[in-house]
Order: sequence, then C-alpha cells, then structure tokens
Amino acid sequence: MAKGYWIGRVDVTHPEAYQAYVKGNGPVFARYGARFLVRSGSFEAVEGEARARNVVIEFDSYDTALACWRDPDYQAVKRLRDGHCIADILVIEGYEGPQPA
Repeated sequence: MAKGYWIGRVDVTHPEAYQAYVKGNGPVFARYGARFLVRSGSFEAVEGEARARNVVIEFDSYDTALACWRDPDYQAVKRLRDGHCIADILVIEGYEGPQPA
C-alpha cells in the first residue's frame, strides 16, 4: 500500500499566535504515526512561486493521512492557526511504481 503525505506551503502572518498550533499538533500527529520529512529548512524556488515555510509529513497510507486531516482533534488544533497564516495543503497518495533507470 502506498504511503500518504501532507504537503504544506505556508506563509506565517502572525508568528506568536501560530506557535500555539505548532505546540498543539504533536499529539494528533503522533496518534496517526506522522513523520516529518521536511519542516522548513533551506530551499530555493527553482520554478514557480514559493511560500516561506514548506512541510512534508509522511503517513503509513493515504487513508491515514486523510483520517488525520479529518480528525476533529486535528481540526480543533488547526483552528489555532486560522487567521495567522496563509496555507496551501495537499493530502496526496505516494507512488510505488517504476523508477527511472
């Protein structure tokens, strides 16, 4: 079964208020076995537009990634960041097919 991912691009507009979300999301993510693969860090936008923060979170499956997003506990924590950032979030299924040779 293919893994699932959240891909997030975020511009934080109110950093102090946003920290409540950062501090509160851990227990929900842990319950779903989420693993941060990218959490900010250096980057270069080589094509297209970028946001200041980039995040990639891995889950065991696409269904698990969606379940975490839809979890009422996560939605309650998400409300802590509402109005304090501009975010583009994708929940996407991983790929396990052939790779370039």
